[in-house]
Amino acid sequence: MIAEMQCVVLDCPDPLELARFYQALLGGEVNRPDRRWSCDDHWATLHTPAGAVLAFQRVPGHLPPRWPDPAHPQQAHLDFAVADLDEAETHALAAGATLLDATPDARGWRVYADPAGHPFCLIRESA
Repeated sequence: MIAEMQCVVLDCPDPLELARFYQALLGGEVNRPDRRWSCDDHWATLHTPAGAVLAFQRVPGHLPPRWPDPAHPQQAHLDFAVADLDEAETHALAAGATLLDATPDARGWRVYADPAGHPFCLIRESA
């Protein structure tokens, strides 16, 4: 094992509104203080009673998916906490991932696509 799932991130036009929607379905706490994220107008979280975390990311011009219309595909990505970004990248690439964002990792994460093209992030664990 090289990673631990941190959260599932859903793109949307209004992060707080969507967090509250899922809170109504699942219970939990919206924007609970958490050292991993800072919540603002562009990012909201829901910590569920079962321990899962959903995150909601504002995307300007968001177009909702239209299941199963491939012209409007599902828009979500997974974040995985890793101890060592370089080691995790080597493992992910060997498993079939594609590097999507080669921006220097001073920010603490890198973006990849799985073999089917779904984006995911490897995120350096906080100390």
